[in-house]
Amino acid sequence: MPPRKEVGFMDVDSDSDISIPDDIDAPRRNKGKGKAKAGDKRKIASHKAKSNDQAYAWEATYTRSWEAVQEDEAGSLQSSVQELLARGRRRRFLTLAAPIRRTIIRHLILILDLSASMMDRDMRPTRFDLTLQYAREFIAEWFDQNPLGQIGIVGMRAGLGERICEMSGNPQDVLKSIADRHKLEPVGEPSLQNAVEMARTTMSHLPTHSSREMVIIFGSLTTCDPGNIHETLDECVKSKIRISVVALAAEMKICRELCDKTGGQFGVAMNEGHYKDLLFELIPPPAQKALAAVAGATGATTSANPAADLMMMGFPTRLPESSQPTLCVCHSELKSQGFLCPRCQAKVCDVPTDCDICGLMIVSSPHLARSYHHLFPVKPYDAV
Repeated sequence: MPPRKEVGFMDVDSDSDISIPDDIDAPRRNKGKGKAKAGDKRKIASHKAKSNDQAYAWEATYTRSWEAVQEDEAGSLQSSVQELLARGRRRRFLTLAAPIRRTIIRHLILILDLSASMMDRDMRPTRFDLTLQYAREFIAEWFDQNPLGQIGIVGMRAGLGERICEMSGNPQDVLKSIADRHKLEPVGEPSLQNAVEMARTTMSHLPTHSSREMVIIFGSLTTCDPGNIHETLDECVKSKIRISVVALAAEMKICRELCDKTGGQFGVAMNEGHYKDLLFELIPPPAQKALAAVAGATGATTSANPAADLMMMGFPTRLPESSQPTLCVCHSELKSQGFLCPRCQAKVCDVPTDCDICGLMIVSSPHLARSYHHLFPVKPYDAV
């Protein structure tokens, strides 16, 4: 009896002209697709259930800011936006309810990172252009709130520290030094040690009654130093220099140590708005730290805080435009306008400043009165 032939699939060569009908293999293919679709549906359903139970990490800290903005009676959002901006300005002042001892005569060195990393575009238009814009706004606001202070600017570029502007109490001179963008074109690697050492030597001659501060805007993740930067940090601690750092890339251990050991502030900017907030939080004068109490020979504890010292200041005489042109001691130029030192009668162009002849600090009464508003902050209040 010949073997029984089964009707089914046959082996077909690739060169053969015989074609297998689609309806023969369709049931097997559809069966496999059905299993795959059912498995995918189960996976999608389980993934949705898991996502509903547990949110993503970035969703936990995300705030729906658009829900806090409400339209006014006219259908405009302008009033809500203005209220949010005003609330942000008052945020750092409302916490200071009690009077705190502060230094009203401040000396600050602004250290700018001018390395190649400042050309990154993670902050629009670039880190460099945004830093110059915020630096100009920072200087103008700083002098408005600290009229008796002085600012100098140092740049970090090509592994060196570059002095951009000498210490000056005139905001126009400081703003003029960073007005030309092409002179500050970023190049090379930064050097924290060279810049901090240059700023420290600039403030080494300052009197003890004034504060010594550095604000570093750092956008790189590396620093090219010629020596041990920790030795420079120890010298800054001995000189009582307060260092604050605003990082644009990420937190670095040496930047954190610079701030922690000198009593400054450290922050990493997350976006353009946060960058400006971190920078403008350094405008009010820092509070003086109380020293530890010292036990006397009789066992009684006495405070080691230094007593308040009196300072000698001079209120100058302002010369009108109609006065005779004379040489000023600061620029050696013939000018009609100016101020006369009450001690030596030397002519200076602007106040507040220190007289180049006798060394007397020359201030005007409005500047002195405006410097005192930090010592008596406004009590917390509710906007009506």
